[in-house]
This record gives sequence, C-alpha cells and structure tokens, in this order.
Amino acid sequence: MTETLRLQDYLGKRVHMIGVGGSSMSGLSKMLVEEGCTVTGSDRDGGYLLDGVRAAGVEVMVGHRAENVHGADLVVYTAAIPADNPERREAERLGIPSAERAWLLGQLMAQRRTGIAVCGAHGKTTTTAMLAQILMACGKDPGIHIGGQLDAIGGSTRVGHGEIFLAEACEFNRSFLQLRPRVSVVLNIDADHLDCYRDIDEIEETFGQFLRLLPADGIAIGKGTDERVVRQLKRLPVRTVTFGLTEDCDWHPAELAEDDAGCVSFRLMHGTEAGPRVSLRVPGRFNAENALAALAAAGETGCDLETAAEAVNAFAGAHRRFELTGTLNGAELFHDYGHNPAEMRNAVSIARRRCKGTLYAVMQPHTFSRVKTLFNDYLTCTQEADVTLVTDICAAREKDPGDIHSGMLVDGMRAHGLTAWWTPSFDDTEAWLREHLKPGDLAITMGCGDINLLNDQIARHERERAAE
Repeated sequence: MTETLRLQDYLGKRVHMIGVGGSSMSGLSKMLVEEGCTVTGSDRDGGYLLDGVRAAGVEVMVGHRAENVHGADLVVYTAAIPADNPERREAERLGIPSAERAWLLGQLMAQRRTGIAVCGAHGKTTTTAMLAQILMACGKDPGIHIGGQLDAIGGSTRVGHGEIFLAEACEFNRSFLQLRPRVSVVLNIDADHLDCYRDIDEIEETFGQFLRLLPADGIAIGKGTDERVVRQLKRLPVRTVTFGLTEDCDWHPAELAEDDAGCVSFRLMHGTEAGPRVSLRVPGRFNAENALAALAAAGETGCDLETAAEAVNAFAGAHRRFELTGTLNGAELFHDYGHNPAEMRNAVSIARRRCKGTLYAVMQPHTFSRVKTLFNDYLTCTQEADVTLVTDICAAREKDPGDIHSGMLVDGMRAHGLTAWWTPSFDDTEAWLREHLKPGDLAITMGCGDINLLNDQIARHERERAAE
C-alpha cells in the first residue's frame, strides 16, 4: 500500500502517529507540524520526550485506543507497534491509509536533492550528529533526522531548506530499505536485531541490499577495516570510498594521539593529502572512527574541510551518549545509550579511563530476544568495571517469554569472575548506589530503554534532599 502513498498528498491534513514518544517518532512529529500537517499521536506511557512533542503543537494521548485514530487522514506507526494494536486495527477497519515510520522518513528524504543516510550496528547517532553539525557549520542548511537529542539542532530533527537531508538509518526490521539516499555511510556490520534476522550473514546481505539502492551517481562510504563492509562495497557499481584508522583507507588519521581522558586527536588525511588537525572532545577510538566517517561524508559532498574539522572539534556529544548527568555521594553519574554488549564494552572502557575510584556499571538489558541471542557476550562486556548491577530486562516491544531473566545474566557474570548483583527496579538500584558510592567513584547506567530515568530519579532526589 505504501507504494501508492505520497506524503505531499497529506500536507495540511491530519496525521496520527502511534508511538509518538519514541526518539525517532517524536522528532518526525515535529517535522510534520512544520510541514503544515495537523498532528496527533499516542504512546503507551507518558515518556520523557512527550513534553517537547506537545510544545510543538502535537495533541498527545497516553494509551492506545481505537478512537484515537478517528478523523485521521493518515496513520504512521513505529516498527515496534504490532498489527493487533487497537489503533492499527481500527485504521484498517476504517480504511485509513497507514504506513510504518521508515516510509515517512524516506518521503522526507525524497523531497531533497541529496539524501545522506548513516547506518551501522554501532555509532549511528553520534556520527549523524557530528555530520549534522558539520553541514550546518558549512552553511548547507540541511534537513536532519537523528535517533537521539542534539543540542545544536534543539532536539532530534531539523527541517532546513537546503538540498541535503541527513538521516540516521536503522537496520531493525529492514526499515532503512525504505530510504533512497544518494550518499550512504556504513559504519560497521555486526550481529544485532537477531529477532528479525536469521544470522549475521543475513544482516550483511541486507546491508548490501541497502547499498544497492544507491543511484548511478551515488556514493558508498564504508569502514575500510570491516571485512563485511568491504565485501559489500566491492560488489557495488557506484563510487566507493573508505574510512578507517589504517593508512590503506581513503580517509584516515596521521599523527594520532590520545590524552588521559581517552580523547583522540589526529591530522585528517585524504589519500596522501594532509588536511586539518582534529581534536575530539568525545572520548574513545571508536569516536575517532565516527569522526572520520562524518568528515569523509562531508568531504565527498563538497564541504570545506577546515570548517568541517572545526565543527567536529566543537562537538560535545549527543544526549544519552556517555553523558554526565550529575553526582551522588561525591561520585560522578553518567548515562550511555549503549544497549548491546559491544556498545556497553566501549562505554565501560571510556568510564574506566575517567574513574579514579571504584567503577560501577549499571546495565538495563534490552529485549528478551537480544539477551537470548547475545547472552554470552553480555557476561563479559562489563569486565573492566569493578562492580556490575543488572536491572530487570526492558521488554520494549516484546512480551516476557518466561524463560530468561536478569538473574541468569548475573549468575553467568559471576561464573566469569565478575562482581555482579541483580537490582531489579530503579528504586533497588538507587538504594544500592546510595549505600556504596563514595567520592572518586563513577557509576554509568547503560541501555536504550528507560534506564536514563534512573539518572533523572537520582538527580531529582538529590535536589529534594538539598532543599530540605
């Protein structure tokens, strides 16, 4: 049905969004408002992003009810909304055209001359955010869609009026196949979302399918040290460009150095041509790779590299990406969106370098299917921490199958020599941290569910105690 749908036919009409509190949908709802649509939305819970959605002029209903779609001209839903959702069923009964979120993103991108899509298992939000700041600094006035919050654009989206539309492209449920970019950036190919893919080989093939959507004048930019990415690049009929930390990549660093906080600096190289100096404010070698990807995309789309480097040097990170949220008992509290073992390992590694005392890793596992498929990887991904706390699994779009729980992770961690504890609720976790944290320690909460609300909860309680 989406093949015949065109967003331009619904400008000025009412669009209802199911799951409007999500990081992507909340931003898209604001873009639709700016495009002239009357937007309503519903969400299962009163999530933290809904205040901004309401402020943009979106009428929000908490809870999913059939009557929410009455009067809508178009319904947009996220991939996490099942077919038996009462609003989706009612839209189908009433014959209201409906489409998944990725269709909407693809339609917004199609309105611009140059679409840039950033995909990969890890680093999408940070790289897209870096490139967003570059494009704005270079005067490109881009449309932007990021799966996170970026202060430089005041949220997760920016309408813009230039020829470029930049989007973070997600492989979950193959949603990125709805996009038609002219420039595709592939950061890496790794095992994730194994609830909708058979195995890593099918994931790789789907990334290849995405790359093959590029037009004849398109550009594919990929990590030159990722075997799976390189294999897919070699199969393409379009121009291909590589980035990476080694000299055989088209865009690579020279004079690479790392400070005590783990922040990397280097001279940008394009082939044998030396470019500007880059000094990152965000730590981790993986962020050096993210910066190289963003700079490569900028260079290949005509941006001034000196200006691009200045923008990257000023980049302070997107929210929920190794973000300092406050203190407790004199210890620093951080939050990171990392939700699979590879991302959690990176976050803990950064925290280890910063922490002068005891390092506490607080993990909220995300979805039962991910915990099952990556179970063994979870058991050691926080091994650089002194103590690991594991909350209950965030179900997100799934129902509890009854055969997996966080206590099993904790048992497995202990079998691998880790000091680990199961603190099921946020209240349990806060109480544990209050009892054990001391000055010089660091605690980092990790997950893409609602674990960030634990940091908010602690900050609120600290303010209340200070006011007493």
